[in-house]
Amino acid sequence: MNNKAHAKGPAPTPTAAPALSAAQQAALEQLRGVSGPVRVVDVATALGLHANTVREHLDALVDAGLAQRTRAESSGRGRPAWLYEAVVADADATLRAYAGMAVALAGHLKATSDDPAAAARELGRTWGRDIAKKRTVQGDSRAQVIAHLTDFGFAPQSDDTATIALTRCPLLDAARQYPDVTCQIHVGLVQGSLDVVGDTNLKPVLTPFAKPGCCLLRLDEQADE
Repeated sequence: MNNKAHAKGPAPTPTAAPALSAAQQAALEQLRGVSGPVRVVDVATALGLHANTVREHLDALVDAGLAQRTRAESSGRGRPAWLYEAVVADADATLRAYAGMAVALAGHLKATSDDPAAAARELGRTWGRDIAKKRTVQGDSRAQVIAHLTDFGFAPQSDDTATIALTRCPLLDAARQYPDVTCQIHVGLVQGSLDVVGDTNLKPVLTPFAKPGCCLLRLDEQADE
C-alpha cells in the first residue's frame, strides 16, 4: 500500500480497551457515575485533585475514545468551558464487532449493488439510528450529533465552527480500500443520528481524508425546494 497516498485522514479507532492509569480510570468512573456532561472543576472536586491534573486525565480519555468533550453554552463574556462525558460502552462494543466485517461488506456492496453508495448510506443510516437511540444529550441537533459521533468512534473535535473534524475512524481499513462505499456508510451514520433527534433540516456533507489527522464533516442546511 502506498503510505503517501494515505498521509491525510484520521487515525484508526482503537479496537481494544486502552490501558489506563489509576487516575485516568478514576476520572472515567466519575464520568460514568453522573448524568450528563460535567466541567473539569466538578471532576477535580470529586476526586480531590487539581483541575489542571484532572484536565490532562480527561483529555487522555477523549484521545482514547472513552469520553467526549464539547463546549458549554455561552453565558456571557469569555470562552465557554469544556464539558466532558463518558462514551456509551454498548456502542463501543458494537463498533468493535462491526469493524472486523467492514472490509468484506464494503467489497460486497461494491460488487453486487447497482448503486453501492446509496446502499451504503442506507446501511449506515439504520446502524446510526440504532446506536443514537441509546442516549440523548442536552443541546441542539449539532451537539447531539457530536455526542453520537463520539459513540460511533470518530473522536470528533469542534470548536464553535460549522466544521467537525473526525480524528478517528472505526472503519479505516475499509475506508482506504473502498472510500466511495465506506465513507457513505459514515454519511448514513450521521443521517441516522439526525433522524433520531428529529432534525430534517440538516444534511451531512463529508470530505474524506481532508487533511492530516482528520476527515471533515459539515452539517449544512438543506436548500428549500
